[in-house]
Amino acid sequence: MERCDFCELPVGGGCACSLGKDDGTARARTGAVSAGSVFPAGAVLVSPRGVAHRPGCMHQNDNEVTAPQWGWIPEPDPQLWRRISEGSPAQATHGNTARVATRRCQSCDI
Repeated sequence: MERCDFCELPVGGGCACSLGKDDGTARARTGAVSAGSVFPAGAVLVSPRGVAHRPGCMHQNDNEVTAPQWGWIPEPDPQLWRRISEGSPAQATHGNTARVATRRCQSCDI
């Protein structure tokens, strides 16, 4: 099953990346986090597929980011986000600490 590189959902089976992105883009630019988020605005969320996301990302509900599926870094170094890559992976410090992010969500990277 093919999965979307952006939202990690099955293409044609839940992926909504082709929909308008005004809401998610605005949220990513402003750093706003939904009222129900349990993560600080600067946190890095590490998905099961090794993709780093920010709280409020349009691709997942922050309330669904739980161990053992996800890991997270609640108060990362301010420059960590820019460094995340294959050569500089980000290791989760909370939740599933075995999770490692080697790439950034492109929607969160705006």
